[in-house]
Amino acid sequence: MNAPHAAKVAGIDSTVPSPAHTVASVTPDGTPSVPAASPGAPGALLQGRLAGWVSDLTTLHELTERLARTGTLGDALREVLRAGAALLGARRGLAVLEPADGLGPDTSVGLGLNRADLGHLETVPRAALAYGRILEGLPAGEGGIAEPDLLAGEGLDPRHREVAARLGYAASYALPLRGETTGRLGAAVWLYDEPAEPRERQRHLAGLYVRRAAEHLDRLRELERTRACMAAVAEELLPARLPRTPGVRLAVRHRTGPRGGGDFYDALPLPDSALGLAVGSVTGGGPGALATAGRLRASLRAYAVMEGEDPVAVLSDLELLLRLTEPARSATALFGYCEPALRRITLAGAGHCPPLLTGERRTEFVETSVSAPLNMLACWEAPSAEVLAAPGETVLLYTDGLLRRTGDPVDRAFARLHAAAAGVPRAKRQDPEAVADHVLRAVLPDEAEGPGGAGGADSEEDVVLLAVRFE
Repeated sequence: MNAPHAAKVAGIDSTVPSPAHTVASVTPDGTPSVPAASPGAPGALLQGRLAGWVSDLTTLHELTERLARTGTLGDALREVLRAGAALLGARRGLAVLEPADGLGPDTSVGLGLNRADLGHLETVPRAALAYGRILEGLPAGEGGIAEPDLLAGEGLDPRHREVAARLGYAASYALPLRGETTGRLGAAVWLYDEPAEPRERQRHLAGLYVRRAAEHLDRLRELERTRACMAAVAEELLPARLPRTPGVRLAVRHRTGPRGGGDFYDALPLPDSALGLAVGSVTGGGPGALATAGRLRASLRAYAVMEGEDPVAVLSDLELLLRLTEPARSATALFGYCEPALRRITLAGAGHCPPLLTGERRTEFVETSVSAPLNMLACWEAPSAEVLAAPGETVLLYTDGLLRRTGDPVDRAFARLHAAAAGVPRAKRQDPEAVADHVLRAVLPDEAEGPGGAGGADSEEDVVLLAVRFE
């Protein structure tokens, strides 16, 4: 039997849909199929309570479903603030992630508060703020900490009073974010424009939601911490800085995917003022691929010092090492013996993408022989190729992750890369850093970038782009 439509839970925002199964069914002429019970009818009170419980549970289910669809810590915190505001009848809020274990990540996210507003709140002594007391480890109780009238209350910190007047809030309600196994994760606070205090029912719903949300936040926190550790290890396995060699300037952009991919690069000085240049990618992901990439790069440096003038021999030695130590893995690699004085690079590739030569007068892919990745055949072998650059031209070495991140078919991805290199403005062609940034921005327009690498931290693909500009 369907229950009559229950009154909406006070404080729940209109954006939360009404539960469809609590609405009474109607006949084609618009009349209810089941007469609504009159207030004095037997069971009317119980029926109303059941309808209210169903409505509350449906609302919580919908809100937790929304939260479960978030994939990053920042998005999850913002969703917690939005859901809490709907349940408590507030418009603004602040969530602070500050795990008790001290391992981070630490972050703050505001709802209806800009960066300057958050800065003002940070100037208030922590002990004077409700959420600050939670972060300090003081007990908050199951119902949180309510401050129904901040400006009229006695003993309010002067700085807190000043900030509250500046930001225009008069009341607050704070709840702890606490994981079942990890303890305190942080705190959330919602701000009211006028003196107000959530009712018992609102507090109960918000408390239930926040407890479920803390479990999701804890999982995302562990995931983000793992990603950060993998990225840090990947960076430590790569060169700390690029060498400076007369006649050539280098720039690199690198980003590790969330699974810790196996892309690597290197640039090392060799005898006779030469340079050894390498980019490569190990199949798979995770710690295993990362460790393999580190071992290959270290071995490649040794082989380059011994026989760098013969890039084919360098990759042959690398292939033998991979077959003996990692029989289940394959890898693509490109090694070049660069002679800056002659503006020449002698290349050998193993299943790798062809380099791209770009300058004011031409932009073209370097013709290299078709070859298999390392450890794919019984014996790897491929001829070398030479690149002769004119003064001011740049050679781009890159991994296939740059092409895969576009989401385009291979031929279109190559065309996009070619167009990006050809479209570098003349003023930027003098600086390999500017060339690398422009190419990444054009090939991956939806991804932010920084001084250390390409954006798209959530992409599964690594990206390596090594720019070699000849003077």
